[in-house]
Amino acid sequence: MSAGDLVAQWRAHLADNRRRSPHTVRAYASAAERLVAANGLADWAAVARTEAHGLRAFLAARRAEGIGNASTARELSALKAFIAFAREQAGDPDPLPPRLRGPRLKKGLPRPVTPDEAVNLASLVDGIAGEDWIGARDRAVLLLMYGSGLRIAEALSLTGRDAVLGEVLQVTGKGGKQRLVPVLPITRAAVADYVRQCPWPLTPAEPLFRGAKGGPLSPGMVQKAMAQARRALGLPDTATPHALRHSFATHLLSAGADLRSLQELLGHASLGSTQIYTRVDAASLLENYRKAHPRG
Repeated sequence: MSAGDLVAQWRAHLADNRRRSPHTVRAYASAAERLVAANGLADWAAVARTEAHGLRAFLAARRAEGIGNASTARELSALKAFIAFAREQAGDPDPLPPRLRGPRLKKGLPRPVTPDEAVNLASLVDGIAGEDWIGARDRAVLLLMYGSGLRIAEALSLTGRDAVLGEVLQVTGKGGKQRLVPVLPITRAAVADYVRQCPWPLTPAEPLFRGAKGGPLSPGMVQKAMAQARRALGLPDTATPHALRHSFATHLLSAGADLRSLQELLGHASLGSTQIYTRVDAASLLENYRKAHPRG
């Protein structure tokens, strides 16, 4: 078995058995590829023998290459999972990964955009696109993320079956978990406008959102359109496509939504992931207080 075979088997396990997102599969497979290449590992038994000191040395080398705390923590998480899988493949009776603590991370708050900014961003990507149908496409994607709280991968995973939207949409999130989300009238109209203009046949099994040459629309193209729009509007770099999902959550919370309902709408596996938005809302209230209060 070659190093490439190890990574290919790991990639297939993540995608088929663990049902990880394409982004996670790429990141975890890349981390595994770096580890086996750096240490000349060619079979599962060799990977399984990787202990904490070897993992620490590898991560120290990665830090010397310039990666930060967040990237180091992600790499460590990926490699622990890879080594645990290797130990299972090698028949290790104790397949737990090496015990190694990652760097401490300061947990930042999501930076939502205001409702007006969200709508303005969606309108502007429509206006600055090189072709009308591409502008309509980008507007529809951003409104799905803001109006329904979709992750970018969830929006781009929709197919031609979703071309005609109702008031509720079923989406498949992380881990293959399905949930129902509301669809606003403005979003339904935007998707219908895109469908009407799209020059490519939108068959039920094919992606709903297409790239300029007819293939699946990539997240990078949505991010690029958003970046152009936020610069034109003078918004900060934190106004990313994912910030629209944060905005969906914080605006619902501000309007009185309870955390359990918000957890279901966002597709979070645990309530702890949703609770961060209570901090976001409190931070927003404090910021408004400081701006408005004469002694703020």
